Amino acid sequence: MTPTTLFYIIISILIINFIFDKILDFLNAQHFGDKLPNELADVYDEKAYLKSQKYKNLNFRFSLLTSTFSILLTLAFFLLDGFKFVDDFARNYSQNNIVIALIFFGIIMLGSDILTTPFSYYKTFVIEEKFGFNKSTKKLFWIDKIKGWLMTIIIGGIILSLVVWFYEFTGNQFWIYAWGLVAVFTLFMNMFYSTLIVPLFNKQTPLEDGGLKTEIEDFAKKVGFKIDNIFVIDGSKRSSKANAYFAGFGRAKRIVLYDTLINDLTINEIVAVLAHEVGHYKRKHTVFNLIASILLTGITLYILSLLIHNPLLSEALGTEQSFHIGLIAFGILYSPISEITGLLMNIISRKFEYQADDFAKEHYGASPLISSLKKLSKNSLSNLTPHKAYVFIHYSHPTLRERILNLMK
Repeated sequence: MTPTTLFYIIISILIINFIFDKILDFLNAQHFGDKLPNELADVYDEKAYLKSQKYKNLNFRFSLLTSTFSILLTLAFFLLDGFKFVDDFARNYSQNNIVIALIFFGIIMLGSDILTTPFSYYKTFVIEEKFGFNKSTKKLFWIDKIKGWLMTIIIGGIILSLVVWFYEFTGNQFWIYAWGLVAVFTLFMNMFYSTLIVPLFNKQTPLEDGGLKTEIEDFAKKVGFKIDNIFVIDGSKRSSKANAYFAGFGRAKRIVLYDTLINDLTINEIVAVLAHEVGHYKRKHTVFNLIASILLTGITLYILSLLIHNPLLSEALGTEQSFHIGLIAFGILYSPISEITGLLMNIISRKFEYQADDFAKEHYGASPLISSLKKLSKNSLSNLTPHKAYVFIHYSHPTLRERILNLMK
């Protein structure tokens, strides 16, 4: 195979992925206005349903615009030898491969983020604002952006530097050390993300004594789930959309409730949502997902180690052989496999959601979980009639109708 042939294979993968995604988006959009099934008839009144359709259609058109801009920009960068230009620029400042890789990815990621920031700004302060979801300020938007850049530079820079260093000193065995690094980092973030990263963006305060805390503690005791840390996060400073999640393992685990969730749902509904999350924990879904993620990373890194030395990867992008250029080419070539593994993980995830719902139904009843799911869907103007193909490819959760039918068995 010649570098030119490989180059066109890479371009073809990018274009085919884009077309496939747009076909799915279009099919999904055709069902935005479908009549709601009987199980969901009480989620929206006529006015609210029309509002949800406007929201979905506006997001569909905006997504089409942003994704088209992104693919055209990407193709132009490939066809105009953008990688060679950035690589040459980086090599003018250093002969050290780690420094070159840092400059190279820094320029590409920063440049990409700058070009797409106007779209993010528009979505936040025009689309989300128009439908009453946005609670952020322009100052907070830019502060978040700067914090995100700094975190990427520090954490991403350290990980990239170590991976390149492993490659420089261990050759074909670098994937083992890189896998170990990523595994440790993944485990560390699962354990301490809520205590180390979240406070950089949000304030978390212990849930005050009262009916909600008592009900949560009573339920946790009933199902043998030890929990000492229940926190409320100020999600309302950015959005009116509600959420809740578990973080950590063992003594480090904690329940985090968005203040918007507390405002939108009754005590029983909130506990039902948490019962679902406890179901994930008790059924070992969290552990499975963590192990699966680490294993898939190891497989990916092993395949990368088999191909990264091939100069074709770099030559296809018009540069001399290097780890960072090869990584770009490999990432695109591997994307069809990544799509397949992502599809399989979504199938498993949907099964896990049913199991967690069943746990909540068994230990707290179906009614409060059903009403909470309906309220959360209504308040976020969710799509209640998605296309089956779109669900199969993209959804990590069953549809609201599927979940309700399962809970009503």
